[in-house]
Amino acid sequence: MIALTLLTQADCAWCDRAKQLLAETDADVEVTEVSLDTDEGRELAARHRLLFAPGLLHDDRLIAYGRLSQRALRRELSRLSQS
Repeated sequence: MIALTLLTQADCAWCDRAKQLLAETDADVEVTEVSLDTDEGRELAARHRLLFAPGLLHDDRLIAYGRLSQRALRRELSRLSQS
């Protein structure tokens, strides 16, 4: 299983799209959503220099941010599942 953290904010169309893409993926993922309005979300955004939401983290490493594409997400999840 691939554990991911999704950093989101309210009223964010790209965040909604990221949630949809992650829900539709065939990969075995567990997604924890963290709002950027929380202390934890602000700390993670600052640590990873996240400029805008959404941000996708794996093993405390920023792997994607902004407008996520289905193709890029599939490629990244495939890479993560092989490692």
